[in-house]
Amino acid sequence: MFSALGSALHAKRRLTLYLVIGLAVLAALFGGTLQSKVTNGLADYDDPTGSHTVARKVIQDATGIDPQQGYALLIRTDEAIEPGGPRPKAVTAGIALLKDRPEVKRVIDYKSAGDPALISRDARSTVLVGAVGPMKDKETKDAEKALREAIDADPALRGHAHLGGPTIGMVQVGEVTTKDLSMAEGIALPVVLVLLFLVFRGLVAALLPVMGAILTLLLTMAGLRLVTLFDNVSTGALNLAFALALGLAVDFGLLIVSRYRDELAQHGAGALALRRTMETAGRTVLFSGLTVAAALAALLVFPQPYLQSMGMAGVITSLAAVLFALLALPAVLALLGDRVNSLAPRRWQRVTRTEGTEGSGDPAVRRWRRIAQLVMRRPVVVAVAATALLLALASPVLGIRFTGADASALPTGISAGKVSAALQDDFAEPATSPLRVVADTSDGGRLGAYAKEIAEVPGVEAVAKPVRLDAGHWEIDAVLEGEPLGTAAKDAADEVRSLDAPTPVRFTGQTADFLSQKDGIRDRLPLAIGVLALVTLLLLFAFTGSVVLPFKALLMNTLSTGAALGFLVWVFQDGNLGFTAQSGIESTTPVLVFALAFGLSTDYNVFLLGRIKEARAAGLDDRTAVAEGLARTGRIVTSAALLFCVAVGALALSRLVFVKELGLGTAFAVILDATVVRALLVPALMTLLGGANWWAPGPLRRLHAALRLDRMETSDDTPEPGSGNSGDAGDSGSGGRTGREEAVSRA
Repeated sequence: MFSALGSALHAKRRLTLYLVIGLAVLAALFGGTLQSKVTNGLADYDDPTGSHTVARKVIQDATGIDPQQGYALLIRTDEAIEPGGPRPKAVTAGIALLKDRPEVKRVIDYKSAGDPALISRDARSTVLVGAVGPMKDKETKDAEKALREAIDADPALRGHAHLGGPTIGMVQVGEVTTKDLSMAEGIALPVVLVLLFLVFRGLVAALLPVMGAILTLLLTMAGLRLVTLFDNVSTGALNLAFALALGLAVDFGLLIVSRYRDELAQHGAGALALRRTMETAGRTVLFSGLTVAAALAALLVFPQPYLQSMGMAGVITSLAAVLFALLALPAVLALLGDRVNSLAPRRWQRVTRTEGTEGSGDPAVRRWRRIAQLVMRRPVVVAVAATALLLALASPVLGIRFTGADASALPTGISAGKVSAALQDDFAEPATSPLRVVADTSDGGRLGAYAKEIAEVPGVEAVAKPVRLDAGHWEIDAVLEGEPLGTAAKDAADEVRSLDAPTPVRFTGQTADFLSQKDGIRDRLPLAIGVLALVTLLLLFAFTGSVVLPFKALLMNTLSTGAALGFLVWVFQDGNLGFTAQSGIESTTPVLVFALAFGLSTDYNVFLLGRIKEARAAGLDDRTAVAEGLARTGRIVTSAALLFCVAVGALALSRLVFVKELGLGTAFAVILDATVVRALLVPALMTLLGGANWWAPGPLRRLHAALRLDRMETSDDTPEPGSGNSGDAGDSGSGGRTGREEAVSRA
């Protein structure tokens, strides 16, 4: 298949490029409107199947108020606020401002609620709470803009009022995310371009993955735009698409270009070089892309739209990158021929002209071969040391805590972040987000004793009397200690949920919603892991024909991703490397980091196993094949990992902690896998197992052979009729060697 594809792409290279360019233009036109269609609301992180959503729906139907939304207007006054005295002018203006908004159903302040906790400890600040009706994503953005403009236009509020709350917080999280992504792109791209020139050893070759990243991103945006026609796509998907498009375009581009240069050195430019490239590197790219897509597809089993969006973006981006590497890039290489090495220093050109023959022209090949040989001399020591290091790095995971994404993630320079910080630092216990208990009953008489039980739970500050919502539902509000996502509030809400209620009850409010989100992730996690493991095992078996290597890959991937999660806990939760200690890791981050790191680890594993398998097929013994595989892929994998780390690591520059976690965690996982795992643990374990690495039961071996998956394709060395290129003519210079002999020479 791949040989035929290579021949077809060489013969129809211009037509292929015209089709790709046309596809890119269509994708740009269709996907260009994606930014205006993505969502960034609290519902993106919510479980639409959870009982808390039913509770919210009951409250919303009965009162017209959406419990998940709301405004918090922080007002700082020049004079002290007296709970029993007249309201200051700024407070009166703030109440009028909120009441004038059509979406606001009720305004609560310290006087109307009779709650002095809504006044700060120094009596110079107060918070107004605006309960709002249900709003769509665009409506929240319009409302946030209108409120900011109204505050700036009112002399009594200008400089005294700051806008926050759940609704405003998520709007501003989206704005900050977009700005930070642009900043990350601006910083990462120049660095990546310089590294591309150094890694690809030439300007022409370095521009190929840039072209691939653009094409991949355009196709991904078009694919996500198509998804928005029938489902929501979270704005976080754009962050992932940018980093993954650049990273995979570099990964696959480096693999294809490096192998094409090998074949150029061996056979010269022409159809044969492209065919051999597609037979080997092309096959590897297909399986690599599928493994990354499979890992990210596991996110689709989670109920949260945010995780589903990230999974969809990952799948589409991976497949788009494969499309670039297997169609567009080979066509470009067919047109370039030897010119792929143009615009490079002469020393680099000499290396690329000789590296495909015996590998002696590239010092990196010799270095990696020596590393492999050193590892294989002491495989037990290296395997034990590498495993111990990974387990030590993973150990902080045992103390992991979780938190949610809300306005508290924003910097204090943003209004919602300022309000969140003020509520935490300057106020006693403002009841801005109580635990709301919805009871399914028409008789509220039985709820009095239940409310008293709730009040006795440690961490519950106060409990309101039961209130009738409608003919079949009552509500009890409980004020929890500390921040809604703080440890005390979460522990108290957990204990309240465990109480025996006299009637069926459901819980909502920021704390309860977060606990339900965490429960939803935990409940679906076994299914996601099962899907990920099964698909990975099947793909690696199809690629290698072994049942040992896939299970070994699962074990090593688990070790490396566990180490990455431990690193996240140590950095962000424990507050190391200059980061402020957080109350926990954002609950979706470990799932995302695990899926991304697992997919990319398998991706690099496929790179290495492909070369080892090819060397074995050429007649090399197991130890030599492992050394040769590492020698030939060491530079490729580490270079690809470095470039990917720059692309995804740029997310760590974001002002949002959960975006930093995603960027830094994934970057650390990738660099760890490309060094400790791929350079040390893999060759050590393969040396210890020897030929057993490639074992499979007889029925599976026969199935693998029947599906024509058991061997690499072999190209016909005879030039294609009419090809008339120097590369094909030059094949006669091999002295009539067989394909096997040439393979041994290349290995």
